[in-house]
Amino acid sequence: MKKNGFPEGFLWGGATAANQLEGAYNEGGKGLSIFDMVTFVPKEERGNDIEMDVKSKAELEALLAGEEGDNFPKRRGIDFYHRYKEDIALFAEMGFKTFRMSISWPRIFPNGDDLEPNEEGLAFYDKVFDELAKYGIEPLVTLSHYEIPLNLVQKYNGWLDRRLVDFFVHYAETVFNRYKDKVKYWLTFNEINISTLSPYIGSGILIDEVEKKEQAIYQALHHQFVASSRAVKACHEIISNAQIGCMLARMEVYPETCNPDDVLAALEEDQKNLFFTDVQVRGYYPSFMLSYFEENDIQIDMLPGDEELLLQHTVDFLSFSYYMSMVASGAPDKLKEKGNFFSGIKNPYLESSDWGWQIDPKGLRITLKKMYDRYQVPLFIVENGLGAYDEVEDDGSINDDYRIAYMKAHIEQMKEAIKDGVDLICYTSWGCIDLISASTSEMSKRYGFIYVDQDDYGNGTLKRSKKKSFDWYKQVIATNGQEL
Repeated sequence: MKKNGFPEGFLWGGATAANQLEGAYNEGGKGLSIFDMVTFVPKEERGNDIEMDVKSKAELEALLAGEEGDNFPKRRGIDFYHRYKEDIALFAEMGFKTFRMSISWPRIFPNGDDLEPNEEGLAFYDKVFDELAKYGIEPLVTLSHYEIPLNLVQKYNGWLDRRLVDFFVHYAETVFNRYKDKVKYWLTFNEINISTLSPYIGSGILIDEVEKKEQAIYQALHHQFVASSRAVKACHEIISNAQIGCMLARMEVYPETCNPDDVLAALEEDQKNLFFTDVQVRGYYPSFMLSYFEENDIQIDMLPGDEELLLQHTVDFLSFSYYMSMVASGAPDKLKEKGNFFSGIKNPYLESSDWGWQIDPKGLRITLKKMYDRYQVPLFIVENGLGAYDEVEDDGSINDDYRIAYMKAHIEQMKEAIKDGVDLICYTSWGCIDLISASTSEMSKRYGFIYVDQDDYGNGTLKRSKKKSFDWYKQVIATNGQEL
C-alpha cells in the first residue's frame, strides 16, 4: 500500500553518545576510553582539520601523563551522569518516542578484558532505562559508539587483535542479559566505516605502530564484522523480541560532471561507503571489495566459520547518519572540502553550515531510495542535524530558525521517500541536547533543541534551556510529521 506520510508508531526522537554526554569519566568505577584521551584544539589552530587521532604509543603515554591546562572535553561531557532525570524529562516534554544513546563499554568493563562487570556501571544504566520507561520512551542503544576501553588499545592495539571479538561479545551478552526486559532496539558499532578515516577512534589502532596500515585497518574491521554477527546471534537468543541493526556514516556522492571518469569515481566512492552495510546486511564481502583487496595486496586473515557466521547472522535493520553529500572527480588534484570525517569537492549548488558542511536535504531522499533499493530492510536515520553557533538573547531566548529550516527541509524529503515506498521507521536527530562534538571536541558547535550553558573550556553553569526549535520539534512529533 502506498503511504502518504509517516507511518503510525514512527519512532521520533533524538540521539546522543555516552562519551559526548555523560561526563563523570572517573566515577562509578568507569575505566578510561579512547575518547577520554582526545584534547580540544581551538578552531583557529586546527583550521578545517579534524584532530582526534592518537597514532603512537609515545603520543598516548604523553596524553596519559598530561599537563596542567590540558583540556579533555569528552571527560566532562555535559554531566548527563548526574542530570539524566532532568534531561529525560525535557525529552519527554518534546514527546520523544525513542532516545538513541550508547552504553559506555568501559563503564561496564573498565579494562575491556575483565572477567566480571562493574556493577555500579550496570546499575547506572538500569536507572536511565527506568527513567525512560517512566515516560514511555523506547531506548535505542548502541553497544560501541567510539567507546573502546583504553586498556584494549594499550595491551592489544585495539581491534587489530582478534581477542577483542570475545571481549566484545562478553560485554554484549552481559548487557543483553541485564537489560533484556528494558531494551529491544540495539545497534552494534556506530559508524563502523570511520575506521578507514580514523583508525584510533573507529578501531582503537595506534596506526604508527603497524607497517601495513591499510591491511591493519581492514583486518580490524573484519574482526568487528565477526563481533557484530556474534552479537546479533546473542541478541536474538537472549532477547526474543529484540531487533538489532548496524550503523553507517552515510555519504551520498555525486559526480562533478557527466564525464565518465567523474561518474566512475563517484560510483567507486559509493561502493566503498556501502561495503560495510553489504557485509552486515547481505552477509558477505562484495566482489568489488575483494578486487580492491587483491589490487592493493590486502589479505584478510579469516578463520574457518567466519563467512558462514556473517551470512547466517545478519542485522534486522540498517541505521545510518546523514549530514551532507559529497562530490567526486576523476581528477586527483581537485581541492577537497572536509566534513563529518569525509572530504570531497565543494558543490556549487548547495549552501554550507558554519563548519563548511554542505546542506543537502534532497540528498537524504536520494540516499533513502538508494539504500532501500539495495537492501530491502527497514531503515533508521539515527543521526541528522545542524551544528551551528547559537546566540543567547538578552531575554534568554535562542532563536535557532536556521536549525528549524534545516530539519524541516530534511523531514520533508523523508516524507517524500516514504511516499516513494521506502520503509523508514525511525528518526533521531543528532545531539538533541547540546553536547561535545565528536570530530572537534567543541561545545560551541551546537546541535540541540536544548541549550547547555558550557563553553569549549568547560566554563558555565550547565543550566539547560529550551531553544525555539524545542517547541517546533514537539509539534512535529505531536502531528507525526504532518505540521512542519
